[in-house]
Amino acid sequence: MKKAILATKIGMTQIFNEEGVLVPVTVLEAGPCVVTQIKTVENDGYSAVQVGFGDKKEKIVSKDKSGKKEIAHRNGVNKAEMGHFNKAGVSAKRYVREFKFENAAEYALAQEIKADIFAAGDKVDATAISKGKGFQGAIKRLGQHRGPMKHGSKFHRHQGSNGACSSPSRVFKGKGMPGHMGHVKVTVQNLEVVRVDAEKNLLLVKGAVPGPKKALVTIKETTRAEA
Repeated sequence: MKKAILATKIGMTQIFNEEGVLVPVTVLEAGPCVVTQIKTVENDGYSAVQVGFGDKKEKIVSKDKSGKKEIAHRNGVNKAEMGHFNKAGVSAKRYVREFKFENAAEYALAQEIKADIFAAGDKVDATAISKGKGFQGAIKRLGQHRGPMKHGSKFHRHQGSNGACSSPSRVFKGKGMPGHMGHVKVTVQNLEVVRVDAEKNLLLVKGAVPGPKKALVTIKETTRAEA
């Protein structure tokens, strides 16, 4: 991997390409990100670039009336985190992620990574936390079949048999059951970058990207291009 960026999901829309074909796209505000740390094989055992994205205020701490106890007035960046950002010479950031770039040695501290690292036609992988659906039954969550809907069946949307009673007298691990649905890390591979607006730091990616609006999305050059 040679290029990647952090972005926030703005939403979906549609545009017309040069041939006049309607294309559904997801609009992403990509960057600008700044390099907060460069990890090397000598110091850290591996080569990577740590980047920060999104400004965040420093936590305000004051003393109480007795002057002994500290009170934090805002959920912000603490002293340890702030020291890390000051060492890199950048402002406090909300999100910090690592990318194992093949050309990590070419980056410098406080260097900006903008949306223009990608161009129209590039293939990318988008990773984000999917929308949470709450607690759902086996039909919606796993696509299981329902029971007869006629009167008197007493088995409509309830889950079917879970396991035999005599042997093995238990339910096997991994059995699909009702439970929490969504809110998991999802990666959609091989998406096409349709348009890049370098001035507004926008990426228009063909198709859908996981997550709700304002979700943090990691955009990397694809590892699985079509043949």
